Amino acid sequence: MHRCLLQTTMSEAEATNQAIEPYITEDSDTNDYLEATYECEKTNSIGENIEFDEDEVNKESILGKVFDTPDDAYTFYNDYSFLHGFGIRRDDTIKNPKTNEPFRKIYVCNKEGFKRMDKNASSENEKKRRRDVRTGCQAKLRITRQEDGKWLVDSFNDTHNHDLTMTPTKVMKHRSHSSFHRSIEGKSLMVQFGQAGLKPSQIKKAVNTMKTSNIADVTSKQCADVLSEQRKQHKGKEFYGLIKHFQDKTLVDSDQYFVVDLSDDGYPRNIFWADGRSRDAYTKFRDVVVFDVTYMTNKFKMPFAPFTGVNHHGQSILFGGALLENEKEETFEWLFKHFLKCMFNKYPKAIITDQDKAMGNAIKKVFPKTRHRFCSWHIMKHETEHLRSYVSRYSDFQETHKQWINSDTIEQFEATWEVMRSKYELESNCWISDMYNQRIHWAKPFLKDTFFAGMTTTGRSESINSFFDGFVNSRTMLNEFVVQYDKAIESRRAAEEDEDFKTMNSRPVLSSVHPIEAKAGQYYTRKMFDTFKKEWTEAITNLTHETIGKTTEESTYRVGQLDVDKKYWRIVTFRSLDQVSVTCSCAKYETNGILCKHSLYVMKKKHVKELPSHYILPRWTLNARYKLGSDSIRIGEMNNENGVSAYTLWCVRSNFTKLIEQARDSPSEIQKVNTLLISLLDDQTNRKKSMSLENASQGSCMGASQIDMMPQLSVRDPLGPTTTKGRPKIASRIKSSLEAPKKRTCSYCQRLGHYATSCLKRKADESLQDT
Repeated sequence: MHRCLLQTTMSEAEATNQAIEPYITEDSDTNDYLEATYECEKTNSIGENIEFDEDEVNKESILGKVFDTPDDAYTFYNDYSFLHGFGIRRDDTIKNPKTNEPFRKIYVCNKEGFKRMDKNASSENEKKRRRDVRTGCQAKLRITRQEDGKWLVDSFNDTHNHDLTMTPTKVMKHRSHSSFHRSIEGKSLMVQFGQAGLKPSQIKKAVNTMKTSNIADVTSKQCADVLSEQRKQHKGKEFYGLIKHFQDKTLVDSDQYFVVDLSDDGYPRNIFWADGRSRDAYTKFRDVVVFDVTYMTNKFKMPFAPFTGVNHHGQSILFGGALLENEKEETFEWLFKHFLKCMFNKYPKAIITDQDKAMGNAIKKVFPKTRHRFCSWHIMKHETEHLRSYVSRYSDFQETHKQWINSDTIEQFEATWEVMRSKYELESNCWISDMYNQRIHWAKPFLKDTFFAGMTTTGRSESINSFFDGFVNSRTMLNEFVVQYDKAIESRRAAEEDEDFKTMNSRPVLSSVHPIEAKAGQYYTRKMFDTFKKEWTEAITNLTHETIGKTTEESTYRVGQLDVDKKYWRIVTFRSLDQVSVTCSCAKYETNGILCKHSLYVMKKKHVKELPSHYILPRWTLNARYKLGSDSIRIGEMNNENGVSAYTLWCVRSNFTKLIEQARDSPSEIQKVNTLLISLLDDQTNRKKSMSLENASQGSCMGASQIDMMPQLSVRDPLGPTTTKGRPKIASRIKSSLEAPKKRTCSYCQRLGHYATSCLKRKADESLQDT
């Protein structure tokens, strides 16, 4: 103890001039080890150097070694310990009391000392302690700084009081040798995998597969620690990182839209963004939008609100995303207004949401021309809860209610309601009466004239949310969230392009030789033709009809299957004036965009030679694929009396991009395009000269970025997790996979709560087989 105190107060000069006491020999020549030098081969950044000759590095030669830096000494001792089966750690640094600069460093065996005990811990509150790994080992290497700045080994003890690890694969597991996760290369690799959306357990597998065999395996905890350390660098700067991400994206995507609602103090309240490709997709697929809100996607618990649509393959696509402060009406109103502005003031034709009142009120204000539909899943969920008392009281209530829900016409719906209301004494303020008052938002007879791409629920939005599982979680930082959002979107778009390729590079397999099916196979995408083919096969194999009425211009039939009650058959009307026209009471074409089997049956019976082109929606064909169609985007009906609209400018820019892409393979065509552009630019220059500077500035403001127009404010991270006030604690929406707890499912018995490895039924069956 006294010796230790003496060493910590000794001056640097005294330490240099004093007689050095070696720990391993008593008769060493001081001059020999002072003059000794050691040239070691430098280690690389990802592993240990074990190439030097062990015979040349004996105990006596270590004393007196001189190193340029303490790190060189540490590397040397660490390599030595690797060969001799132990690990090391940095123990103590002694500083000059006058200059406060370090002049002595001590490196010790990793089993030096003993674990500290908490003297205040009582036996009752004693925590579970990990196994002791320290044994009080005295092995160490001490270096002292010389006057020339070099570092001299002035003390070395190689006596251990524990067994050494002689197996190379086990030696690697000592912390000083398992350093890949602390190296620049290792950290960089783990951070890159983390940014790609991989979990620590997945990163561990990837890194261990890539590394060489002489490097110790990394663990999931080490990967998690590296990611946590990287996140700490952005602590307090997440929102700044989010804005910078969108600013950087604007440099490569000039059509990106990004807007932030800031509080007076600079805290973000609401954020909305959409890139150029999402805006392009909206121009083709805005006929139906699904909107829902989910949680647990970021550290601040800001609700994530994606706008989802359906592409030409029936796949879910994203029109934009938002992070919200809460679910109040004014918040939704702010979001919908910016969504409308982003999408060139083009209303969605239909929108599907849950029954949230704040959301519904905002839709009425901002999207007055949009058909609003409630999610049928939510309604069925509430039916179970609210109709239980009627089902137990009246034996036939459930059947009558089912007939009411499945009414084919508005007249039938209203008539059945009157019967229910009087027969079952339904009160005016009960849940089912409230649903009747909102019937235009959910009842089939009131929605037959609106296209929904086959959707009746917010399941599309939920599938998008489940897709983000694996990319984001409740600990994801804001700046990370937008990066992972982009990666998730790119993955969805890759799936879309894969379907484009499969459609273009394959031919449909027809179930008949009829030209109606042949034309459908020629135009529809692969997935949409499969849907059509299912209807066509039913039409030519399982259906029959009864004639209701027939004239020279119009025929009406009742169509259905022989084994189905005729009250469930559909009414089909066929007309052949200027062009073929067919309507069915099932309204499949009006709501799904694909002709139903009943209509196809009648068309075949009436000897229609091919599928009429007006029944092939462009949104279900390859013409709707992203910027690959040969036709230019038309700008008719886009301008208004106030001048050129943003949508017009966007379409012109898109057509220009297509022109460049189509001409890029021919130098002569590119030259022709360039000559034409120069001529047009000269014309515009001459036109501008005749205009005032004020008008010129007004005419050139459309290209400004949303980010460039943002005021110069001091932005800050949210103060803490968001508290959602607009939605009751017992919310009616579906929880996404990000929020719902993970349920273990047994692959053997298919029950929840365990895996096959611990399945009691599996073990019982195996024991029976053994006997």
